[in-house]
Amino acid sequence: MKGCITKKGSKYWLVLDLGRDINGKRIIKWHSSYDKKPEAEKARIEILHSLQNNTYINPEKLLLGQYLRQWLSDYEVNLAVKTIEGYRVNIEGHIIPCLGQIPLQKLQPVHIQQFYKEKLKNGRLDGKGGLSPKSVLYIHRVLREALNHAVKMQLIPRNVADMVETPKQRNTFKASFLNEKQVQELLLAFRETEIFLPVLLAVGVGLRRGEALGLQWKDIDFESNSITVNRSLLPSKNGVIFHEPKTEKSNRVVVVSKTIIEELQKKKDKQESYKQLLGKAYKNNDLVNCYNDGSPLNPASFSHSFSKILEKNELPHIRFHDLRHTNATLMLKSNIPAKVASERLGHSNIGITLDLYSHVMKEMQEEAAMKLDNIFSNSD
Repeated sequence: MKGCITKKGSKYWLVLDLGRDINGKRIIKWHSSYDKKPEAEKARIEILHSLQNNTYINPEKLLLGQYLRQWLSDYEVNLAVKTIEGYRVNIEGHIIPCLGQIPLQKLQPVHIQQFYKEKLKNGRLDGKGGLSPKSVLYIHRVLREALNHAVKMQLIPRNVADMVETPKQRNTFKASFLNEKQVQELLLAFRETEIFLPVLLAVGVGLRRGEALGLQWKDIDFESNSITVNRSLLPSKNGVIFHEPKTEKSNRVVVVSKTIIEELQKKKDKQESYKQLLGKAYKNNDLVNCYNDGSPLNPASFSHSFSKILEKNELPHIRFHDLRHTNATLMLKSNIPAKVASERLGHSNIGITLDLYSHVMKEMQEEAAMKLDNIFSNSD
């Protein structure tokens, strides 16, 4: 088995010598073309290696299912654990059972279009009806991303997922939030609990659950009253792990109030007493929010405790993430510019902030209209 690189026009072609067939005829395959010679050389080495290890698959015979599993295996190093798990559910639970046996190079738009139609009609894994348009869109995004990579690798000439009609969905999401009085009741109910500080960081700073639980003392600047957000604590099949923030903009520095700094200092002092008490048994992960022995909080257990305390104190049943929505709402109602609110929340762009909190923006517009109306009416 040999491979060489041949230039044809402006492209560099990888040509494989796959030996001889049963009739003794030499098998020559023009495998793929590349814009640059180093790219072709890299591909030549990788393919020859796979041939020597009997792992080479002819692109013409490569099934979609085989390709998707290999793509996810190669791609998962760039993804958060929860994202990987979501991709795997979509690939193994939905795409492969329906389309996995189709050769990658023979996949057509009509296959995908029919697949989406069937999923909307009867696509739930429990067999109880169809998937929502939003769920089918998630499947589409995974398939499209995988096929984009196949185009880049020149396994297929075009992405057929770009040629289908995707389900239309209505944006019915409305963020839940607490008003000022409810926030005060919330903080009073949680003050003497072990999870008071993460609750305060969510409603007072807008931290996500993973950001609050992943916060470390090295991220706290007591002199400048600021917090650096640069990691999240996320659940996984193997326990909890640290991961980079959700987006590039999620990596941020947030100036916080003196009240929050004081609560952080109290927490730090309390942790020091546990360190002295437990000695070498203390698990020093430098975490701000943790169990008394220093080990990371379990996100699922944390959310369960949060719900139980709400129920016990007869407070509105909300998700922990709704405290972040509350923080955003309070900022905008306090006339903090949307741009500043967006930066503090770590949104990738201000449009997300405006879309999520359109209800507040509407109230602010009505208030602006009333103020302008007062000016006009007083000018008579």
